[in-house]
Amino acid sequence: MARPSSARIFSSVLRDYTSCLKRIAPAANRAESMQTFVDVVWDELRSTHISWIGFYLPGDAHSLVLGPRRDKPACSPIGLHGACGQAFLNRRIMVVKDVAELGEGYIACDPRDRSEIVIPLFEADGSVWGVLDVDSHELSAFSEEDSAGFTQLLLKAGLTSEIE
Repeated sequence: MARPSSARIFSSVLRDYTSCLKRIAPAANRAESMQTFVDVVWDELRSTHISWIGFYLPGDAHSLVLGPRRDKPACSPIGLHGACGQAFLNRRIMVVKDVAELGEGYIACDPRDRSEIVIPLFEADGSVWGVLDVDSHELSAFSEEDSAGFTQLLLKAGLTSEIE
């Protein structure tokens, strides 16, 4: 996958998660919490080079299906070979600096996306119930600081449990 010449490389944008933390709280049910989460993060952070945010949930044994998201449609269902599926299966956060490096493993819902972060979501018993996927049209748009920031928001929203 060739990079367009207009792609800019960011050495991780510093995002201030404080405003999101003030607005996020657990809702009456998980679906409502997920929708509130993507709405708040989109409103507060979309200007920091975020092109899309959403949740993927288990479909059948070989796929994930789209859950609440902002601000455009995305692929659904998706196979487990992509970044979302790998984060789900491996139970590990994936910070992808350049999606071109994923090769055949990359699922291109928006061909303009250049980087992403995928965070698995844990039940209290340690099982994974879904993933949060955040995309950017910029290279290297996400960092370990974003991993910590999004995880903190997900914990506050009651959408993941702390797993050691």
